[in-house]
Amino acid sequence: MQFDVYNGDADGICSLLQLRLENPLTTERVTGVKRDIALLERVQASAGDHVTVLDISMAKNNAALQRLLQQGASVDYIDHHAPGDIPVHANLNVTISEAPEVCTALLVNGRLRGARVEWAITGAFGDNLDEPARQVAAKARCSATRTEQLRELGICINYNGYGPSLADLHFYPDRLYAALYEAGDPIAFLDSEAFRQLQSGYREDVAASQALSPSHEAQGFAVYQLPNAAWARRVSGVFSNELVRAHPSRAHAVLTELDDGAYLVSVRAPFEGRTGAEAVCSQFDTGGGREAAAGINRLPENEVERLIAALATQYGGQR
Repeated sequence: MQFDVYNGDADGICSLLQLRLENPLTTERVTGVKRDIALLERVQASAGDHVTVLDISMAKNNAALQRLLQQGASVDYIDHHAPGDIPVHANLNVTISEAPEVCTALLVNGRLRGARVEWAITGAFGDNLDEPARQVAAKARCSATRTEQLRELGICINYNGYGPSLADLHFYPDRLYAALYEAGDPIAFLDSEAFRQLQSGYREDVAASQALSPSHEAQGFAVYQLPNAAWARRVSGVFSNELVRAHPSRAHAVLTELDDGAYLVSVRAPFEGRTGAEAVCSQFDTGGGREAAAGINRLPENEVERLIAALATQYGGQR
C-alpha cells in the first residue's frame, strides 16, 4: 500500500502535485491544517508498504517514523524544517535542507529536474520565497504575467491552510489538492469556481487585517494580536508574510486568539536576516518550524510576556 503524507499548505500540496502528476499512483493521502504536523501518527503501515512524507517536521514525527520503519515500511522523507536526529535505516530515504531559500516544493523540483516546474514555483511563492521562485521562473522562461499568476495562486493556496481547525478553512486541504490535481496545470485552475472562492476570501480577509497595528513594538521586532475570529485565523500566515516584506529589517510575531484565550502564534524572522524564528518558537511546548518562519500552536496568555522576552533576546539588538 502507498501513503502520501503532506502538509496542507501551499508547499506541501504543490510538492505532492509534482510527484503525482509526474508519477501517478493510487495512494491513501493524509493531511490537515497547516499546523497539524504530527501526521505520521495516523499512518498504519507494515512490511511492503511505502510512505512518502512531504513538508512536515521530522523532529515532530520522529517516534511515529521509528515505528513505521520498525514495522517494515519504507519511507521517503522530503522536507525543509529542522529534522532533529535523523534515523539511520535501510528503508529510509531522506532529502532535507534547512537553507532559508529552500522549500519542499523546490526540493521536489530538483528531484524531478523541473518536470513540473510551475507547481514548484507556485509552492515557493506560497511559502513566501518570492526571490527563489522568481529565479526558478526566469530559468523556466515563464513570462512576467504567468509568474504573477503563479504567485497569486501560491498565496491563495497557502492562505487556505491556516486556522486551528478545518472549520475555519474554505477547503479541506485534501479536497483542494484533488481539485488542483484535476486541473493539472496551475493556470487552468485559475478559471475554476474554487479559485474564485479562494481569491475572494483572501481579499476580504486581507482587507480586514489592514486596520491592525502592533500591540508591542520594540527595536528589531513587533508583535500583533488578532481577535478570536475565523478571518483572523485564516489570514494570520499571509499577514505575517506581508509584514516581513513591508518591514524587512525587523522580526514579527502574530498572535491570534483561540477559543480558550490562548494564542496561535506565527513568527517571521527579518527578511534581511532570515534566521532565529525556530530558536524562538522551540522554547515553547507546541513551538517549532524553521529559521525564517516558525510558530507556536498554543501559547497560554500568561506566556505572552515570555514570548516577547524571547523575541527581544533574539532580535532586540537589530537595527
